Amino acid sequence: MASLLSRLLRVAAAASLGMAANATVAAPSTQRGQISVSQVRDMLEQARTNPTARQVLTAYLAGVGETAGTMIDAAGQNAAQFLACKGRLSLDDTAARHALERAAPNANVWAETAATPLILRDMLKRANCRVPE
Repeated sequence: MASLLSRLLRVAAAASLGMAANATVAAPSTQRGQISVSQVRDMLEQARTNPTARQVLTAYLAGVGETAGTMIDAAGQNAAQFLACKGRLSLDDTAARHALERAAPNANVWAETAATPLILRDMLKRANCRVPE
């Protein structure tokens, strides 16, 4: 049976994939259709000067954050023994950039590395969540 974190990551990635699909110029998704580190890094760069890219990035990050919070809330008491956060879940462009820099420093694998799980794991870590692997 898949762990709670694995299910959380799959739902967050699926929910956010549709939100990021409209980027003006974007790197391709992974071969599995996941939002790649390349895509998010491109969005982060374009968002600095392109209002449309900023909207797409904001929608993507909001989708990741909201989905994570919703899944934790939906799990409720049933998951309390498996998932506990001492801090607040938070996510912005700076946090996403740092998460990707730490978790995927090798540019050679960005195109095939899914970004959403890396960002979500970082968000849970920063909120001091206890998540069984």
